[in-house]
Amino acid sequence: MENTKVCCFTGHRPPSLPFRFNEKDERCIRLKEKLRELIIEKIEKDKVSHFISGMALGVDIYAAEIILDLKKQYSNLILEAAIPCLNQTEKWSREQQDRYFAIHNRCDKTTVIQREYTSSCMQKRNKYMVDQADFVIAVWNGSPSGTGKTVRYALSKGKNITALNPATLDVTLYD
Repeated sequence: MENTKVCCFTGHRPPSLPFRFNEKDERCIRLKEKLRELIIEKIEKDKVSHFISGMALGVDIYAAEIILDLKKQYSNLILEAAIPCLNQTEKWSREQQDRYFAIHNRCDKTTVIQREYTSSCMQKRNKYMVDQADFVIAVWNGSPSGTGKTVRYALSKGKNITALNPATLDVTLYD
């Protein structure tokens, strides 16, 4: 799999998204549709077959679910879960945990960054994902945030970044 192209995702958690946790909101539905279009473009145009999700609430979970759905159409896709720590879901609701494990159980690969939570484990996970990737899809509103730090790190590593603004759905390319 030496020539496998890899894409990772970074994006805001629900409290930082315009629709917050309401996935029935038309803005969330449109965001997921646009994210799906960008993923299909990476598959068809850039020949990406390996995708990495950090498995956080919000964009990471949306992207992982889209990849799992697209596996019906593109059987060669690989979904990797990059887990920052084994207790990542500890403070999540039962419903959020169930959704996480339903996705995680269908991943082709799991990488655990460290056993226990520390203040740096999310950043370590993000660096791992960027270091593995040829492409980054970032759902980012431009604000200083973990997503912003990940985008800046990806830029410093010369990665090809597609940034999708969650409020306007405008796409910006960085390469």
